[in-house]
Amino acid sequence: MNLIEKDKAYIWHPFTQMKTAGDPILIKRAKGALIYDENDNEIIDAVSSWWVNVHGHAHPYIADKIYEQLNKLEHVIFAGFTHEPAVELAERLLGYLPHQSKIFFSDNGSTAVEVALKMSLQYFYNKNEKRDTIIALESAYHGDTFGAMSAGGDDGFNDPFKKHMFKIERIPTPTKGNENKSIEQLKEIISEKNVCSFIFEPLIQGAGGMVMYEPEILDELIGICKENNVLCIADEVMVGFYRTGKIFASNHLKNKPDLTCLSKGLTGGTLPMSITSCSEEIYNAFLSQDKKKTFFHGHSFTGNPIGCAAALASLDLFEKEETKNNIERIIQSHQRFKNKIEKHPSATNVRQRGTIIALDFKTDSSTSYFNSLRDTLYYFFLEHGVLLRPLGNVVYIMPPYCISDEQLNKVYHLIEKALDELA
Repeated sequence: MNLIEKDKAYIWHPFTQMKTAGDPILIKRAKGALIYDENDNEIIDAVSSWWVNVHGHAHPYIADKIYEQLNKLEHVIFAGFTHEPAVELAERLLGYLPHQSKIFFSDNGSTAVEVALKMSLQYFYNKNEKRDTIIALESAYHGDTFGAMSAGGDDGFNDPFKKHMFKIERIPTPTKGNENKSIEQLKEIISEKNVCSFIFEPLIQGAGGMVMYEPEILDELIGICKENNVLCIADEVMVGFYRTGKIFASNHLKNKPDLTCLSKGLTGGTLPMSITSCSEEIYNAFLSQDKKKTFFHGHSFTGNPIGCAAALASLDLFEKEETKNNIERIIQSHQRFKNKIEKHPSATNVRQRGTIIALDFKTDSSTSYFNSLRDTLYYFFLEHGVLLRPLGNVVYIMPPYCISDEQLNKVYHLIEKALDELA
């Protein structure tokens, strides 16, 4: 069998209906914003390979730092031991998160969220306060473990597991026109329930359809929570590392979260790693002579030195003027494209924040993730050498920061072509 045949014989792919899916595309190599298939055809990676690859593929600086670390220490148990890359990474991340005090390592976005939810629940448990209600936004997506699924929106993904998930109180996402409703429902739930935490994707809900809302209203919601001693969890797994124009979306806010979840771009898209940061007050609630107040969470690869080395290399690159200039260049380019297409008769709700731009293709059918237009658009873009993964009828661009103007213009042109021909 060739590799594709072996793939189909042995592998179960994520978020894929294997019964109806076409053959996967065999990728042999990648460089910068381009990935290359087995026939050496170029594909522009306009979604950063599921939002992780911020600096481009096969970045030599990150590769060199990983290689250096591999030759010194590849892994060591992180309970009772530590190492230089983890200490340095924690120190540097907290420099960007001055409202946070401690870093807890894990391995992906879902578990970063899981850790934050568990911390918020146990925080009040350790303080002997009965608070067990969690508030989330409608249309949210926080991951695929059970806590993260529970906090997610009712999107049809999790129907088989609903009876096993814990109850979450949801308020409307505070998009334009919904702000007062969000505020009222948040206040009502806090007054009626024993609320421990409020979790949100700050400013942009990713898998929910690139739903965008303003910093001012999130500031107000966080302020209400702080007045009522409700912990706030910022799920920055997608929006972190300059996706919103600032290194973290919470930097747009006056009121800061108590816990922050980071992953995806953390290692520059090279290795699985995540962190959950928390305030000193939360950390102190776990300090006790009573060992039952310990935070009993971890996994075999917690604080992996190679992942830490990759993350440190990624931070080095973020601190270079070239990266900052590229981010600003993409933001300005997206703004020009938004101005160009927002009056297109087949487009609606064209929106942009930072390096993310999204639009809805007008359609008569459901606008959900399961909209049939999704597959038509996906294969149309691939046939023309661009990787975009529409969320139903929502098309978005979230490129690596090294993408060239020429590559971006090709992506823009194909979206216009799709609006003309397919909508």
